[in-house]
Amino acid sequence: MLNIPIKDHFRETRLFNARLSVIGVIILILIFSLLLRLIYLQVWAHRHYETLSQANRIKPIPLQPPRGLILDRNGVILAQNYPVYTLEIIPEQVDDMNSLLEEIGQVVKLNDTDLKNFRKQLRERPRFENLVLRSHLTEEEAARFAVKRPYFNGVELEARLRRHYPLTGLGVHFLGYVGRINEQEAEHLDKAAYRGMEHIGKLGLEASYEKVLLGRVGFENVETNAHGRSLRILERIAPVAGKNLYLSIDAKLQALAEQALGQRRGAIIALEPATGAILAFVSTPTYDPNPFVSGIDPTSYQGLLNDPNKPLINRALNGQYAPGSTIKAFLGLAALELDGFDPNRPVACPGWFSLPPNAHLFRDWKKGGHGAVNLHDAVVQSCDVYFYKLAVTMNIEAMKNFLAPFGFGAKTGVDIFNESEGILPSPEWKAARGQRWYPGETVITGIGQGSLLATPLQLASAMSALANHGIRMKPQLVHAIVDAKTQATQNITPEAYAEIPLKDKHHIDIEVQNLTDVVHSNRGTAYGIGYNAAYKIAGKTGTAQVKSVAQGQSYSEKATPERYRDHALFISFAPVNDPKVAIAVIVENGGHGGSAAAPIARKMMDHVILGSESTPVVKPAEENDE
Repeated sequence: MLNIPIKDHFRETRLFNARLSVIGVIILILIFSLLLRLIYLQVWAHRHYETLSQANRIKPIPLQPPRGLILDRNGVILAQNYPVYTLEIIPEQVDDMNSLLEEIGQVVKLNDTDLKNFRKQLRERPRFENLVLRSHLTEEEAARFAVKRPYFNGVELEARLRRHYPLTGLGVHFLGYVGRINEQEAEHLDKAAYRGMEHIGKLGLEASYEKVLLGRVGFENVETNAHGRSLRILERIAPVAGKNLYLSIDAKLQALAEQALGQRRGAIIALEPATGAILAFVSTPTYDPNPFVSGIDPTSYQGLLNDPNKPLINRALNGQYAPGSTIKAFLGLAALELDGFDPNRPVACPGWFSLPPNAHLFRDWKKGGHGAVNLHDAVVQSCDVYFYKLAVTMNIEAMKNFLAPFGFGAKTGVDIFNESEGILPSPEWKAARGQRWYPGETVITGIGQGSLLATPLQLASAMSALANHGIRMKPQLVHAIVDAKTQATQNITPEAYAEIPLKDKHHIDIEVQNLTDVVHSNRGTAYGIGYNAAYKIAGKTGTAQVKSVAQGQSYSEKATPERYRDHALFISFAPVNDPKVAIAVIVENGGHGGSAAAPIARKMMDHVILGSESTPVVKPAEENDE
């Protein structure tokens, strides 16, 4: 007989009801918890989550302001902006950056420099900002990417303004250029002022007037969907364009000067003596600044760095040269200021000078000497022996004290950064370097050699002080700042330094006449440029030794390698009776100032004074001119 168990229906019913009650209680607790959470979200945390929701829905996009233009005195544009297509990525909207870059590379060509710069931005910039992957897309590339744009989340095709220098290398050493903001610059920048900005002024006026040219960033509040796509613009705050700079530079004169130097290394400064306004600021060789805007490739940059002609050096601002015999223009005036000095007293020049009991000979540039010369003859013929003796008579401290007010050994204060000071030597200057001052150093300072160094800008500024009858003006490149929208103009007021302290200002007239005869007397070292001039020119030639010549040896220009030949200098102003321009010309390894540097100054003077662009007839200089 089978043993079949009998079910306890009552017990099973009780167990089922108990389980059902537990489940019901759990469900009620869950429902209650959900209600509490909903109440918390809708009531207590309403404002917080509403803000987060708005932040997800509304994206602020910075709008770059147009950078201010840079123009010459006649309105010729030297630096401008032009529209380009750029490919930009918003990193926070990208899940797999490597895959995205690979896919984009199949549509638009990306080189190693593009990828390197982009990854650098990834490390340095916020992930919510648009980072440039590739700039300067062609219209074909932009159209090709626009077709496939919906397949690339977080990637935008934008039209941006990029800096452009239409005259390429013309004036690059005073203009400078803009470049990408690097890591060091980013640490010190005002984040609000540069929100969404990629570039900053690196050199020249672009750097010195960065705050003026920059403008103010604008914003667009854009409504987006869950995928980050823009739906509509809710609010727009327009950017404010940077202000325009109008320079005192004459682009035609600048081009004339650069062409006159040609392939030679050198520098030229031309300025208005009465105002200090710079008309030409030349350093050669030049280079094209445009590749630096988007990031020059390493090969091209190394090519510039390794170029033996050093095009990146700003010779006009930072080239420090021995002034050579150009210093005689100022020491001649210093001689007139000496008590008891007789400018008509003849001094013998046998072609050499020595300091007893030392047998070392300080040679004159002219073999056999100039014979008996007075101050006028010494300046006109550039007699070294006369100025050797004058230097010993004055002593180094007196020379230093006289030259300092002309701006030697100090920055001129021109309105671009990183100006060099040159060197105005003295015993104290050498002692500070743990060295002794020797009497022979005083002798060679009298002809602008030794430790005495000056920049082309300092030489032009000093010469302008003679032209301006003892008043030296602060050199200035910018003469007006103009608001692009309102056309409100801020004119830059010329600034004057303290008047050159002289016992008798008539001495300037005497020295200016001496300098005029340098150019217009048939014995003058610059007579080659002055004999047919339609106006009077005051000037002084100079030849600065690059390589020393040992005692007993002679100097042969033809036998000397080009890099070791003398530098050629010429400083001048014209017209003498009403100076319109003061010019300093330096031609590195050019040989003689009268034949290499002076003709360039004459061309520039004709352009400024006569408005002529023709090449003036210049008398061939003598082979042994200074």
